Amino acid sequence: MKLDVRPLTPDRWPDLETLFGSRGCSVARGCWCMFYRRSGAQSAPQGVRRADFNRRQLRALVDSGTSPGLIGYRGRVPVGWISLGPREQYQKLARSPVMKPVDDQAVWSIVCFVVPAAYRRQGVAAALLARGIAWARKQGVRMLEAYPVDRAGTPRDDSLWFGTASMFERAGFTEVARRKPTRPVVRKSLRRS
Repeated sequence: MKLDVRPLTPDRWPDLETLFGSRGCSVARGCWCMFYRRSGAQSAPQGVRRADFNRRQLRALVDSGTSPGLIGYRGRVPVGWISLGPREQYQKLARSPVMKPVDDQAVWSIVCFVVPAAYRRQGVAAALLARGIAWARKQGVRMLEAYPVDRAGTPRDDSLWFGTASMFERAGFTEVARRKPTRPVVRKSLRRS
């Protein structure tokens, strides 16, 4: 799968809205990649739906100059999203029994993938991962970490926002911890090319 992959910036925000609004992306429409960025439950203001609150918070993050992930395009059509960044930006990871820190090494975390139903099983997530690795390397990142799903059989699509263990293994990640049978913690050391 050949994709043009770009960091999410304010001018690309409409593309993320299109992507998250696509069929098969209902989890993304509710979360807006904010769930792991918070340490505890954060209520939306009265009268504001949680999804709208999350969307506004992600938009504010992007407008502040932070790029919380990358959008993959086939031509001009947005077909996928990968959320990645410094582990400390994902506050909930510190409290997660499955994804808590393995050690005190500085890492960037890959937290989720969003691929609309129409583009699944075409290599979009693997292409996003490859480009995410390259982008992180250019940012000077030394270590990437992820928390994929490792299940026998074919997992349901709606449980794969973490990616599959086999996809990460093919990209050169190795398991460094496993606190739940189906959820390894994997890492890849990055060297400047």
